[in-house]
Amino acid sequence: MKSIICALTLLLFCFTSIANEKTILVTLETTLGNIELELYPEKAPLSVNSFIRYVESGNYNKGKFTRVVHDDNQDHMKVKIHVVQGGTENPEEIIFPMIAHETTQQTGLKHLRGTISLGRLAPGTASSEFFICNEDEPSLDFGGLRNPDGQGFAAFGTVIKGMDVADKILRGKVIPAPKDPAEMEYTSGQILQNPVIITKAYVTN
Repeated sequence: MKSIICALTLLLFCFTSIANEKTILVTLETTLGNIELELYPEKAPLSVNSFIRYVESGNYNKGKFTRVVHDDNQDHMKVKIHVVQGGTENPEEIIFPMIAHETTQQTGLKHLRGTISLGRLAPGTASSEFFICNEDEPSLDFGGLRNPDGQGFAAFGTVIKGMDVADKILRGKVIPAPKDPAEMEYTSGQILQNPVIITKAYVTN
């Protein structure tokens, strides 16, 4: 019982410390170079806390960038975006509980070049998957047209160093989309042939 209380106290201290930080700095070491992030816990506390939980638990170590979206591989979409998507080693596995959706209307953040944001399906399904914008992407903000529900995505930080690495990831070779339209899936033609590995992720402040 005593050890459980200590563990809960430590976890509470961790989240309290995060909430008290104006910004949190995180480094993603990848096989193409480092990406340094600045996160905004005061503006997007749920999204930042969730991301940091994956970082500090080591679940992004051996994670990977698996998907790239650009002009050449989204003909089936009316609204085009330019992003690279990453996550844990097994993106299908839900390690921690999914979190409530923080819209850009709530946070005041925007999807600009370098913004890091949480991937999702329906609102409230965000977990370990995230993406980095390679261009300004207003269609991903609240009220944007990329997602039919109009809720946009949950921006929570920005790249402060290493956008050249994100751009290299975007230019990676992808698995070709099937020629038969009946075999096309939402992410067809967007999955990297050789995922870019996140060798280590850690907080630096």
